Amino acid sequence: MAKLENKAKDNPRLEQRVMADGRISLYLEYYLGRESEPVLDEYDNPILYESGAMKGKPKMRVKHLRRQENLNLYLIAKPRTPIERNQNAETLEVARKVCFERQQDFQQNRDGYRLRKDRQDDFLAFYDAYIDRYTKLDKRNIKAALKRFKDFLRDTPEYNKYLDKIKPEQITNDMIMDFADYLKSRSKGSGAATFFERFKKVFKAYAIKYNLNHLKPFTDHNGKSICIITDEGAITKDVLSPEEERQLIATHYPRQSQTIRNAFIFCLYTGVRWCDVKELKYSDFDLANRSFTFTQKKVNGHSRKSSVTLPLTDDLIELIGAVPEGGKDSLVFPLPSHNMCLKALRVWTKKAGIDKHITWHCARHSFGTNMAAAAASEGLPITVVQTLMGHSTIQYTQRYTRVSDNQKKAAMEKLSKLMSDNKDNQ
Repeated sequence: MAKLENKAKDNPRLEQRVMADGRISLYLEYYLGRESEPVLDEYDNPILYESGAMKGKPKMRVKHLRRQENLNLYLIAKPRTPIERNQNAETLEVARKVCFERQQDFQQNRDGYRLRKDRQDDFLAFYDAYIDRYTKLDKRNIKAALKRFKDFLRDTPEYNKYLDKIKPEQITNDMIMDFADYLKSRSKGSGAATFFERFKKVFKAYAIKYNLNHLKPFTDHNGKSICIITDEGAITKDVLSPEEERQLIATHYPRQSQTIRNAFIFCLYTGVRWCDVKELKYSDFDLANRSFTFTQKKVNGHSRKSSVTLPLTDDLIELIGAVPEGGKDSLVFPLPSHNMCLKALRVWTKKAGIDKHITWHCARHSFGTNMAAAAASEGLPITVVQTLMGHSTIQYTQRYTRVSDNQKKAAMEKLSKLMSDNKDNQ
């Protein structure tokens, strides 16, 4: 059973009961006070007192008046998958929001006052304000999701009228299903799901603030959640093979930024993320012991393995260079903005003749994929790669063990040759 966390003075209270089919039904229970006159306890027989068969005063009790309201919201009793757990969490949040709304109504009817909020009717304006206040690491994706939604409104004639302003009630489940299809047509791999979930997150924030049902537009006509599902076990971004890495490193062109070049090569050889490499300082490096230690910004505070220590090779030490006059607190790679780095990377890969969509994060995926292949060929355990990548569990590392198309082809050719040899020996 879920923990409902009712407060002592909540009226109504959110309650739950197990149904015959195993689901958990959520309902509200109102306390309406006590009856003005005491009544005989339901287990006593007033006839016995009237006849004199029982002596003394009849047992009395105060009758408490209660009323229940069924919410038609149900929890899965034993959720087994992340999707089921997320569905329970969202259903419970809707129930709590309805409960809060009913509490205000009840308070107004009883005491004549109610908490009020001035509602922002323009969801796009709310979204812009939300971005301005947002401070978490995925702010870039939050902004990109809004841009995708505005592009969707612009590119879909049916929804052009909402380009300047759209009310939350105008965001229907039909619109959300169309938006999901639009995202899948424009984004590759997990990008569509990322933008969809960020958009949903902002809508949820609006709904909670103004006491709306945030699940309604994200539920289809059959009552199922609208979502974009990706294969979490697959690497969806392009990766560079060892040959392509050598090809890229061998490519130079006029006015190329040496800092961006060195930083990206460093990430190719270490798997360090963009958000970490741009903040590396010389104080993070122990050149005497040929190692460096840093804290993964993405998982800091969420994982016991946020701190990673990696060995330094001669090539990496050359990329780092000598400590500048600013001392050990100086940045190793004083990089410009993320967009500037991506533009430089696109020019570089094009000059190198690499026809792939390479982003900065592809360096980490390339490192993981190539390290997993190297570990397999040397008979090393996958936990070695897990440690180098700074993964909290082996589940994330196993994505990099998926064989490439070339490996599949080589395996099939080897099997075909073996079958041919066996046939000749018969």
